[in-house]
Amino acid sequence: MSSHLARFFLQFGISSKTARSSSCINYGSSDYCYLLFNPKKRKFTATAIPIAQKSSKEEVLVVVGGGAAGVYGAIRAKTLAPNLGVLVIEKGKPLSKVKISGGGRCNVTNGHCSDNIILAEHYPRGHREFRGSFFNIHGPADTMSWFSDHGVALKVLSETACIWLLQLSRTWYLLLYTHDRGGWKSVSHQQQLTGKVVSSASVGDGGKFLLKLEKRTVSYVENVKADYLLIASGSSQLGHSLAAQLGHSIVDPLPSLFTFKIADSGLAELSGVTFPKVEAKLKLENVGPMLVTHWGLSGPVILRLSAWGARDLFSSDYKGTLIVDFVPDLHIEDMKSILNQHKHKYSGLIEDTLWASISNNSIISIAYLLKHCSFEVMGKSQFKDEFVTAGGVPLSEISLNTMESKKCSRLFFAGEVLNVDGVTGGFNFQNAWSGGYIAGTSIGELSSESTLEEGIL
Repeated sequence: MSSHLARFFLQFGISSKTARSSSCINYGSSDYCYLLFNPKKRKFTATAIPIAQKSSKEEVLVVVGGGAAGVYGAIRAKTLAPNLGVLVIEKGKPLSKVKISGGGRCNVTNGHCSDNIILAEHYPRGHREFRGSFFNIHGPADTMSWFSDHGVALKVLSETACIWLLQLSRTWYLLLYTHDRGGWKSVSHQQQLTGKVVSSASVGDGGKFLLKLEKRTVSYVENVKADYLLIASGSSQLGHSLAAQLGHSIVDPLPSLFTFKIADSGLAELSGVTFPKVEAKLKLENVGPMLVTHWGLSGPVILRLSAWGARDLFSSDYKGTLIVDFVPDLHIEDMKSILNQHKHKYSGLIEDTLWASISNNSIISIAYLLKHCSFEVMGKSQFKDEFVTAGGVPLSEISLNTMESKKCSRLFFAGEVLNVDGVTGGFNFQNAWSGGYIAGTSIGELSSESTLEEGIL
């Protein structure tokens, strides 16, 4: 999709005849698109809804952010409240991070942690708060069931217990976005929706949210009212700005999950080599696989180290001495003994004369180097498309049981806009699924109750 903004109302129950009509209508002074989600057929289709069909009392949810958390939350809210109008606003390409993550074979979640306390320990920011009900409401097993029920095959990687999709990410990207290629095409050509962003948010009379939409390229302003607001804009400054305008504080965002730049010619010659288990120390320590790259060091152990030490590393300008233990399961004395055994074993071979002539002091030095190898970190590497950020709205300012703000009624948050980040392995997406589901459930239930009360009156 080439547009920079996609906005959709989710509406149930439209006939197939209506669905074949034009996918955009005029709502006030602007064009709006509608996205149909049919839970029975499990597919989305683009459809137009005549404005006369919209009740003046119909409640509206605006979702700022068309990523995993925003779309998942929108679907859940609409499923529970069929009469709720849902408008998803995304300044870039909807679900773009979902589509490209993992090179097309993304970690949907992590199926290894059945214990929620253990699962919570994979979140450098959030590990204390997530020990409660957060994953009990919608955890990895629920996420796997949701995708499986919608026809997406999943696969568990035994070495990491990550849940990968057998199909490319585009398969579930389309499932979340349309799951219907005809619907996808009928929406994607609407170019008049490009370039709009939510520039401000406030609460007006009656408790409704007043949102200002602007178009960057021209002088254009549009005002939108909403009964519910879900901010799921990821780590963008936009979401943080809107949260601050509505009374929230912001923990300064900074990079998490990055690799280390190391200028070492000897190391560069080993580019592509993987060490299955090392212990790495830089401010903190971690154990796991490590990959040598042409720019330095990567792999799960480095990424986890960067995530847990994100703020310390930021303070040190991403410089320091990294200590690597290549044989963490062996004591240094055991390492010396093994090296000596090899020396005596091969001492009679001509081609191993050099090895046999190594002094005991040299063996001690080799053992020490294997246990305590130092590398000077010169900075971090960054891949913008897979960027994870520490910082955002503090978890103390929302209720994790509902994802509703403690400072502003009917304001909800989900995903990376919060001060939450996970280590590599599907944990960041699980935060998005769980938060989006809980927020969508809360909004859907509130809207259903409101509709019921209106019906009684």
